[in-house]
Amino acid sequence: MGYFTIKEFAEASFIERHSEFIGYITPVKNNDEAVDFINQIRAKHRKATHNVYAYTLRQDNITRYSDDGEPQGTAGVPVLDILQKKGLVDVCCVVTRYFGGVLLGGGGLVRAYSHSAKIAVDAATIMNMCECYKLKINMDYNMYGKVTYILPKFEIKELSSDFTDDVSVEILVKKELLHELQTKLIDVTNNKIEIILMEEAFEDFS
Repeated sequence: MGYFTIKEFAEASFIERHSEFIGYITPVKNNDEAVDFINQIRAKHRKATHNVYAYTLRQDNITRYSDDGEPQGTAGVPVLDILQKKGLVDVCCVVTRYFGGVLLGGGGLVRAYSHSAKIAVDAATIMNMCECYKLKINMDYNMYGKVTYILPKFEIKELSSDFTDDVSVEILVKKELLHELQTKLIDVTNNKIEIILMEEAFEDFS
């Protein structure tokens, strides 16, 4: 199964009734990386009223959040809800609030924290990480044209190509297309190429 995550750190902010909300989001691989990121934002905004967070990880299926002093259920849960609605994993989102002197009420807080998380996500580059395999294809030069005609039809990502005595091409192919691609390559080349199945991986096919 594939998954969605983000490519890099992103941030966005807005003002709601004199309170400033700053949403930060970053990719993380484990609990330690998430905690480190939260602590970095807290250190950056020591004078902020609140540093609310939520994160979700594939490793050990961890999901955590904190209201950081806001009324229960009005901050961390809305941030987490945005991450889950977007289908994101291996991400940590922190929303910093500088109180502007006007109370927002429970509904207002939920909307403000949801919006902060959403604009942070919108500012990020979302990656569609697909389960795939790396293949190495070795062939004679007279087979290269046939192979390169077939490959684009299977949404592959070419990693490298080496032209020496023979031609060697390394590609990534989605797991669900692997068997069909192998069969097609063998068919069009009359089994005159070498296909080496290498490691399994996840790769962005956005």
